Amino acid sequence: MRPVLVRLHRWFGIGTALFLFMSGLTGSIIAWNEELDALLNPDFYHARSNAPALSSLELANRVEAADPRVRVTYLPLGVAPGRTLQIRVASRINPATHQPYALDFNQLAIDPGTGVVQGRREWGALSVKRLNLLPFIYQLHYTLFLPTTGNGIATGVWLMGVVGIVWLFDSVIALVLAFPSFRTWRKSFTFRVQRGGYPLVFDLHRSGGVWVWGLLAVIATTSISMNLEAPVVRPIVSFFSTLAPDAASNPELRATSNPPAPMLSRERMVALAAATGRDLKLDEPPGAIFEFEGLHLFGVGFFQPGDNVVRSGLGTAWLYWDGRNGQRVGSSIPGEGSAGDIFLQAQFPLHSGRIIGLAGRIMISAMGLIVAMLSATGLVIWIRKLKARRSAAQRATSGRLAKS
Repeated sequence: MRPVLVRLHRWFGIGTALFLFMSGLTGSIIAWNEELDALLNPDFYHARSNAPALSSLELANRVEAADPRVRVTYLPLGVAPGRTLQIRVASRINPATHQPYALDFNQLAIDPGTGVVQGRREWGALSVKRLNLLPFIYQLHYTLFLPTTGNGIATGVWLMGVVGIVWLFDSVIALVLAFPSFRTWRKSFTFRVQRGGYPLVFDLHRSGGVWVWGLLAVIATTSISMNLEAPVVRPIVSFFSTLAPDAASNPELRATSNPPAPMLSRERMVALAAATGRDLKLDEPPGAIFEFEGLHLFGVGFFQPGDNVVRSGLGTAWLYWDGRNGQRVGSSIPGEGSAGDIFLQAQFPLHSGRIIGLAGRIMISAMGLIVAMLSATGLVIWIRKLKARRSAAQRATSGRLAKS
């Protein structure tokens, strides 16, 4: 059995090594995405004026009035003192061509006191310019910049989900291989630092993986859950636990008409959300509003305006409405719902480490480097053994030729 597991581990490892090396390094960086982005691009984050902040809803209306090509799709309802209001925008349909207007940006940074646009960028663009560097790394981490197919399949996201499945199976195999004998189990936890060279490389790969195996399994599992939630994970989880409906997957909310059906105003949606939040006894007010692309769907996140929408613990409460009539069509409230709902809520907080706050982010950043190290040392071990096998084969061939 062990030779079969060794072979499986070898080929699973070779097949995923480059993907895991890349995702480990990028994951280590994006654990500090906003902090690093602000450090590189202070003008995109820090407001130039000290004027009192205007209403975010008013600023969004000004943006759309100043450039009729755009519509605001993500709007924080408040900002921290001294910070810019960062909004997301999408193209409107050009009535002359019935096609979306061509835009070279999808994110704006606005001085909330004056309404002046301090910066604009295409978040997730294939560019390593300073303004685009952190979004580029984030996008690379989870899409590899692979295209979306005509029927809406994000090939990069699917590929990384499959890599996660292989990685999880391979992690189980690796744990079995790391303990060939119960009597020598201590060797699987030690590092031959003084010997250095190949013995240390081998120990970094084997013992390093053993020490952090539980965290590796969590990261691999959450990677599968986030990348393959709709096609794989939700059907499996729903077999064991009833799940709340996923509003974004509701076919009745697809915007198929041209021109699209009129949507309720953001002001109306925020007022509706505030009233609903009070009825549900949510602890915090509406903090941001999001309009889904291609859907008659609004989402409102509940957090203190100016706070980060990405929270510690199980994250932010979100409620969802049909944008045509204000009917509530879904919700995701941390800690509420079935066991399956809470399992799904926990996936991003676990993957990012934010479930335990700053300590978790530090741990995940370190784990990204460890994943890259395990991938690199695995390749080194494979190359060394491959050379040894080839040398042995050449010696055997030379011996047979000499005898003949």
